[in-house]
Amino acid sequence: MADTIFPPPSPDKAVLEEGAVFSPRFDSSGLITAVVTDAGDGMLLMVAYMNAEALALTLRTGIAHYWSRSRNSLWKKGETSGNFQHVVDLRTDCDQDAVWLSVNVEGDQATCHTGRRSCFYRKVVEDDGVARLENDGSEPVFDPATVYGKLK
Repeated sequence: MADTIFPPPSPDKAVLEEGAVFSPRFDSSGLITAVVTDAGDGMLLMVAYMNAEALALTLRTGIAHYWSRSRNSLWKKGETSGNFQHVVDLRTDCDQDAVWLSVNVEGDQATCHTGRRSCFYRKVVEDDGVARLENDGSEPVFDPATVYGKLK
């Protein structure tokens, strides 16, 4: 377990927004949204969640850790695939209820469990009042079944 302790958020908006104390505002489930981009070109790679332990481990190790809501467990990004996310910069938004990680991805640089570089590989388009998804043309750089086994 990570031993970094985050102080409770200040009720003073000026302190929260302009102060030097990092006091993340976790939601009622104990999570904070994490937006992840590539440090080199700024590409949006993924959006995930962190609990206090994942955030503390990320700060301490420099490797991104997240909380998996579907598996209800801590997850070190890249532990299975080898595509570790090395944190270059970690920022919080004005009211400290989200964090932004700028990362360098190790290995074949895939972030998505589908084997693609980014989880955002589909565009939402509208045709005659019907929304549909369109692949942006990106292909997997690794075979997910080989890396993860059969996906559920």
